[in-house]
Amino acid sequence: MIPRISGNDYRSLTPAELGAWTPSLRVSVVVPAYGGQDKLDLVLAGLAGQTYPAGLTEVVVVDNGSEPPLRLPDLRPPGTRLVACATPGRAHARNAGLRAATGDVIHWLDSDVVLDRRSVEAHMRWHHAAPYLAVTGYLRFTPAPPPTPEAVAAAADLADLFEPAEPHAWLVDLIERTGGLTGNPPRPFSLHVGGATSVNAALLAQAGPMDTDLVLGQDTEMGYRLAQAGAVFVPEPLARAFHLGPTMRMRDKAPIDRVSHAFVADRIPAYRWLRSHPARQWKVPYLEVVVESACDPGENGPGHEEVRGEGGPGYEEVRATVDAVLAGTVPDVVVTVPGPWDRLRADDRAPLASPDLAAVLIRGHYAHEPRVRFTLASPPPAVPAVPYPADDGGGPEPWAGVPYRLRLPPGWVPDEDSLARLLDLAGEEGYGLVSVLLAEGPGTTIVAARLERTAAFARAAIVRAEGECLDDAVEDTFGTVWVDGETYGFLPEARPLTGRRSAYRSRVEARAEVARLAGETVRLTGEVERLRGQVTRWREEAGSWRKSAVEMRREVGGLRKELAAARKVVQYGLLSSVKRVITRRR
Repeated sequence: MIPRISGNDYRSLTPAELGAWTPSLRVSVVVPAYGGQDKLDLVLAGLAGQTYPAGLTEVVVVDNGSEPPLRLPDLRPPGTRLVACATPGRAHARNAGLRAATGDVIHWLDSDVVLDRRSVEAHMRWHHAAPYLAVTGYLRFTPAPPPTPEAVAAAADLADLFEPAEPHAWLVDLIERTGGLTGNPPRPFSLHVGGATSVNAALLAQAGPMDTDLVLGQDTEMGYRLAQAGAVFVPEPLARAFHLGPTMRMRDKAPIDRVSHAFVADRIPAYRWLRSHPARQWKVPYLEVVVESACDPGENGPGHEEVRGEGGPGYEEVRATVDAVLAGTVPDVVVTVPGPWDRLRADDRAPLASPDLAAVLIRGHYAHEPRVRFTLASPPPAVPAVPYPADDGGGPEPWAGVPYRLRLPPGWVPDEDSLARLLDLAGEEGYGLVSVLLAEGPGTTIVAARLERTAAFARAAIVRAEGECLDDAVEDTFGTVWVDGETYGFLPEARPLTGRRSAYRSRVEARAEVARLAGETVRLTGEVERLRGQVTRWREEAGSWRKSAVEMRREVGGLRKELAAARKVVQYGLLSSVKRVITRRR
């Protein structure tokens, strides 16, 4: 039974101890090279001393048009071949090496990276534990003068030759802040760097070769496609390697990012910050919506049947759903509509009586909408839909690498922000499947929409047992959840769409209202400040009045004392006068 890894938490695996196991898988080490014979000699000397069995190792050196041509030195692994690739470019060279490789595992290696003698074994112990891993070693960048190939082959520890060296700082930071990527970061595929990374060959075949149209960023783009194929990304600290000198990224990070981002934005939907434009389309969309036209419960097991009206969906139902999807807040969305497109005839003499009239109208209405494509059958999970008509050199290519697919019954209309909310739920919680309950039918039948994460269903297809429901394998590896359709804004009726001009006018009105409120706020702020000043003056006047009152109280007190004294004087004088009068009368 194939082990099941939840998300990117590979800690459920127990790789073998180095030197204490018996390997069986063959590894092909692919080394693309352009010039640099002296460095290549060191790389091959390092491979010659590996602890992984030589009988299970082949090395494919790809000469990418070097002048003079590269040669294989005497000090090299016994299973080393030299192939030529005249087309310039790292991606072309790697693809040439990939075509020549025969191993169960492909180990990418740059021609200026020397592996520690246990590095290949450290990689391969993981690939024996699970068949869907991408393992990356720890690179260190050495400024040390190059030793001789003989010194490299004889060294028990390459640190003696190449230290002190600098770590791959960005990679180490990514690994440390995500718990070795076990914390399910949103973009673990960023670990895939081609300098010293190994990938299961079957997984690589599923993801496809390197993109030769890219100028830079090929490793990251391939890592993204490997993730969509179900890969788990494992950093292996025991797989040490030394890069001879600094990397180009260490020297010129800003200009490299500028060039790389211009290309990978079109191909990696996970880099949401590179897709800030509100309306443009991209080579790889973020979401594909399949407007289902027939019940297909077989792949996902019982309990997932969908209720349909007799005669299948009509033109109005499909149009209501498709138009609402295209008018939503998710800009990089595309729609696939399965149907019997191959039996439609353009020369129908009685189109109104055609039994395929609904299909004719759907095809005609969206024939020139580039975001809508047609297919003869609903695509299986994690498999790109084959467009109809098939690509014959002039037709559209399948939408490959789309991270999410929503299966939506026709006639069910999402609100403007429904799809974005579902994607937020799946992305933030890491769910592999979000099922949306739309309605319940007779018996156990239901009407449901399904948001499928491509990476989850691709991995489920790898690990599921014979006869097992694919959804159950997704539950074990990524998790699933049911939500209420009405809560997320799905209704079985068409709704007025907000056109771009209406939205623009609404934004203009909103901005004007914001400006008015801002002006009112400024006015009220000034009034508040005026009132504050008035209150301050009143407080100052009140303080002055309090001082005056105290002084008045003091004056009144003094007058009272003077009055009391005067009274005493008057009383004393009156008493003396009375006494004198009495004395005279006597």
